[in-house]
Amino acid sequence: MKWFHVAALAASVWLAGCAAPGTNPASDPASGMPSTDATPVNERPVVSMRRQAPVAGDMPPVPVSELHSQAVAELQPPADLWERIRRGFAMPDLDTDLVENREQYYVTRPDYLQRMTERSRMYLFHIVEELELRGMPTELALLPYIESAFNPQAVSSAKAAGMWQFMPATGRDFDLQQNLFRDDRRDVLGSTRAALDYLQKLYNMFGDWHLALAAYNWGEGSVGRAIARNKAAGLGTGYLDLKMPNETRYYVPKLQAVKNIVARPESFGTALPLIENHPFFDTVEITRDIDIDVAARLAEVRVEDFKALNPSQRKSIIFATGTPQILLPWENASKFKRNLESHDPAKLASWTAWVAPSNISAGEAARRVGMEEAEFRAVNAIPSGMLVRAGSTLLVPRGDSAPQAVPSHVLNNAQVAYAPEVVLKRFAVRARKGDSIARLAARYDLPAATVAGWNNTSANAGLKAGQTITVFLPVRAGASAAADAVRHGRRANNSAARTKATSTARARSSNKAAPSARARSSKAAPAATARSTKKAAPTARPRKTAK
Repeated sequence: MKWFHVAALAASVWLAGCAAPGTNPASDPASGMPSTDATPVNERPVVSMRRQAPVAGDMPPVPVSELHSQAVAELQPPADLWERIRRGFAMPDLDTDLVENREQYYVTRPDYLQRMTERSRMYLFHIVEELELRGMPTELALLPYIESAFNPQAVSSAKAAGMWQFMPATGRDFDLQQNLFRDDRRDVLGSTRAALDYLQKLYNMFGDWHLALAAYNWGEGSVGRAIARNKAAGLGTGYLDLKMPNETRYYVPKLQAVKNIVARPESFGTALPLIENHPFFDTVEITRDIDIDVAARLAEVRVEDFKALNPSQRKSIIFATGTPQILLPWENASKFKRNLESHDPAKLASWTAWVAPSNISAGEAARRVGMEEAEFRAVNAIPSGMLVRAGSTLLVPRGDSAPQAVPSHVLNNAQVAYAPEVVLKRFAVRARKGDSIARLAARYDLPAATVAGWNNTSANAGLKAGQTITVFLPVRAGASAAADAVRHGRRANNSAARTKATSTARARSSNKAAPSARARSSKAAPAATARSTKKAAPTARPRKTAK
């Protein structure tokens, strides 16, 4: 038994030695096969490829595997933003006569091309960033060149607004607020988010970027119906196969033309302005209402540049409740924060919002808020001859008692509505047969007591036909009443005239039927005289002559 334990111990030691790495110097450590190299071990270069035996507590070696990627990582960052855009092109190219036509259009208008690209430098980096985060083609960053020439204040004849040209209803579908104080269709961040959401939705719907762009311009319903018609007729359903309006036919070729110019500007004899590959603006939070000119002064930028980065603001003040952040040039954001800390908070805003409690004239509203009527009309763009309807939100001076923040429901629903202003004018009207003050007042929808007071009589007083009564009526109603009075006056005059004429005619008839004796004798006398004269003077006979 003792011998058996010794034998087992010896076998264990031998097996452990065989398992230890590098115990056989004549073996290939990589393959485990005996070495065929006849060079003595002590003459070989000492290059050890063997792994050291693991020490207790070490982690086991991690196996290394090769990573595969379909995209090749760029070793050098883009030299400018144009190069970055080129690297992200992913749409199929369109090669048609319309593309060439649009290329010539842009190339022959270098001033227009220069203005567009210069204007875009404020916004282009942000759009490219958003496209890359979403994995969308960077050709879409060029779309505002086609839509609005990168003008966030652009408004089309169909009321589309902003650099992405959202219609009012489509803007509301994508959560773009539109009220008296701001229009988010013009907002740089909001409209870009909504446009990319919409374009991605259209691509998911049609599975083709050219069709998605056509739908962005023409409407998804129109493109869907055009595809259905072609399917029913056995025709193709691609972008070039569809019959579409002339504007949409040119839409994608325009984008392709701009893409070609950006891709190869030297081929078109043009040079793109340098737009560096870094952010143009920074986002700054605000917690108090602030006038636009005050914000621009604190940021040390021109008011025009401030408005270009914050184009959604429609009034001269930014309400923090509705717009909690503003955009500023990158290097000016820190200046704004520093200057804001040292500025008197009570002098940041000089305006606030006021809700009309009832239908009110501009003059009365101006008196209530302590403004001149002309200034009140100008600030709130109130047309002449109009009342402000109850519930309308208006811009008024901020007094000491004004709240620091306007409620969000007031700002988000801020609208202004008008009603025609009623102007009263004095008119003289004629009473009709059987009229009383009460009956005449009811005819013109007036209180009887009021009409009686205007005429120093009682409400139950009777009136004679044609009697003149003073009333105060709206101009249009008064004109109608005056015309009515004239008609009734004519009728009364005509009636009197007819009565007088009838009396005269009757008198004449009576005189003709029964003439006086004197008149009869006067008429008879001339006749008798004539007869007597005729007898007394007969005609003389001719005398006979002597033979």
